[in-house]
Amino acid sequence: MNNVLKKLGPGLLFAGAAVGVSHLVQSTRAGADFGLGLVWVLLAVHVFKYPFFQFGPRYAAATGESLLDGYKKLGKVFIVLYFIITFATMFTIQTAVTIVTAGIASAVFKSTLSLQFWTAIITGLCLLILLIGKYKLLDTLMKVIIITLSISTIIAVSVAIPSTTSDTLDFHQILPDTKTGIAFLIAFMGWMPAPLDVSVWQSLWTVEKSKTTERLTPKTALFDFNIGYFATIFLGLGFMCLGYLVMFNSNETFSGSAAIFASQFIQLYTAHLGNWTYIIIGIAALTTMFSTTLTTMDASPRSMTKSTELLFNSNQKYGYYSWMLFLSFGTAFIFYFLNSEMAFLIKTATIISFLTAPFYAITNYILISSKHTPKAWHPSKSMHILSWLGIAFLISFSIWYLNSL
Repeated sequence: MNNVLKKLGPGLLFAGAAVGVSHLVQSTRAGADFGLGLVWVLLAVHVFKYPFFQFGPRYAAATGESLLDGYKKLGKVFIVLYFIITFATMFTIQTAVTIVTAGIASAVFKSTLSLQFWTAIITGLCLLILLIGKYKLLDTLMKVIIITLSISTIIAVSVAIPSTTSDTLDFHQILPDTKTGIAFLIAFMGWMPAPLDVSVWQSLWTVEKSKTTERLTPKTALFDFNIGYFATIFLGLGFMCLGYLVMFNSNETFSGSAAIFASQFIQLYTAHLGNWTYIIIGIAALTTMFSTTLTTMDASPRSMTKSTELLFNSNQKYGYYSWMLFLSFGTAFIFYFLNSEMAFLIKTATIISFLTAPFYAITNYILISSKHTPKAWHPSKSMHILSWLGIAFLISFSIWYLNSL
């Protein structure tokens, strides 16, 4: 068992990055507002995004380099587009996840300290972990967090089912048809299980993992990835069920403020399930958000450093640390002006992520099917078909959303 855990790493980092706002906020809200009517969306977006996420570790393990190296081989324009998209979104993403984490921490510890204080503490803690422990500590810590999160979520759902369900569960599936409903659907899919640019992060983590242990084989890398990916499906369904079982038809309206939302989230659960569940819900919520904040704090600087090196053909010796500090200051700046607009930040970041998903899907598919990937690790015929369907799915829903505006 210990040997298996040692081989795992990038897949659990993927789960850590994925299981955050998309699950705690969006999945819970989906269950609260639509019951189990959006289960089909959660499953469909996991299926259709799967190939493009999987191509990250597949390419990295097969070639020993990241997707960004492959993007450059396809043409410099792909690196330029990646740099622009990431630079335009990374501050909003980091601010959104940090604000939610700060709100949850404040609620869990029943603190009277300001949200600004908790944001500074969480950002500082993430910086300390990454600057001192680097990838190795991140890798080890994420295994503990994901296992803790999975156990606490299982307990919470197990308690919620007998405590709140008297009738048969309603699995009637729906397709939102109002502007608000469509916007939520696209936002839900944008970060479920994660933005598609996380495939780039996954490839960078796979390369980094190979530096700390023996080089991962494509087979081992895909096994590791699948463990993390299926964990996100399980946890997404878990939080959606919690939202449905505890909040559906409760007439509770979520606040757009992170601090108030966190209080509402935890109090609503404990009111229905009992005060003794406070620590369970609190641990599930806090580990969910802290894992996302930590992994995004590592991944964005890592990917920006690599893309800068490729763009300018230069070695950025302190690039990772410089981008990390830049991201921290940018996050603090946005937080100062939009600290009460959690809902706006999340909606903006998630919708942008979905609308940019076709770029990553098409680019990853072209790269994995090209001469730059060893023939033995090209996609199978079924994976080709799933990729075509996935690209069509992402483009079709993007057009549908834009037409609804």
